[in-house]
Amino acid sequence: MTLMQTLKISRPIIQAGMVWVSGGKLAAAAANAGCLGVIGAGSMKPDLLREHILKAQGLTNKSLAVNVPLLYEKSEEQIHSALAYGIKIFITSAGSPKKFTQRLKSAGCTVLHVVSTPDLARKCEEAGVDAVIAEGFEAGGHNGRDELTTMALIPQVVDCVKIPVVAAGGIGDGRAIAAALSLGAECVQMGTRFIATHEASAHENFKQLLLKASPTDTMLMMKRSVPVRLFKNKFYDEIKAAEEKCADKSELEKILGRGRAKLGMLEGNLDEGEIEIGQIAGLVKDVVSVEELVDRLMVEYHQTIKELPKF
Repeated sequence: MTLMQTLKISRPIIQAGMVWVSGGKLAAAAANAGCLGVIGAGSMKPDLLREHILKAQGLTNKSLAVNVPLLYEKSEEQIHSALAYGIKIFITSAGSPKKFTQRLKSAGCTVLHVVSTPDLARKCEEAGVDAVIAEGFEAGGHNGRDELTTMALIPQVVDCVKIPVVAAGGIGDGRAIAAALSLGAECVQMGTRFIATHEASAHENFKQLLLKASPTDTMLMMKRSVPVRLFKNKFYDEIKAAEEKCADKSELEKILGRGRAKLGMLEGNLDEGEIEIGQIAGLVKDVVSVEELVDRLMVEYHQTIKELPKF
């Protein structure tokens, strides 16, 4: 059985779980467009996660998943809530795949785990996950410390595991989907491009910022604590200045404080807030519906495949 069959999707696209961006409305729209719709639980307390699961289930009867970053203290409660409301596909990240995989598998769930190196992919396979999402450091948000690019990462992960591989990081259009699948991935995961959709819960200021961003407007920061790719704004400048002074983990966490990501991405404070986007930002030129975006991505993908014989 292929990964697409396992996930019950008709397009080889997973809409990434993103804090303050991918709620029930976005996940349902992605699912209705034939993708795997993902609710990003990282910014949600268990009660809010339940609300978004119910919202999504009210808008679609197609495949839905919940992304649970394991670095957050409420990850176990989030998984319990998602299981209680019938979620059968989980994407875990930012922690050990051993933590919840067997529990989820025992509950009849499909588990994907995000990795940034081939070694981590092997450990995931040993832990029993159904697939790995190999994410290059071009991706926005939390990232790997080793700075492996997607183009280098995907074939090495494909070669070292027998389970399906999903490509992520730096994938912004149909050409990149074709490239990722040609490297051996069965699906792709896309985050940044889905921010600029009507259904994303990102603040309108954030969406408009993305339309104006260039591919050099982001940087991987905070590698000594929790690596994250940030947009270069006033908050980024604070982090950069602290790192140049060799600030330790506690000092960086003090600057980060609480609610910085919410301030920027949900509330629209583009100076003081933490803004997470990937290097494909320069490709994003419009805000469209998820349906229109996915249709466009597939047209671009098929056009790319059609033109390859010319070369």
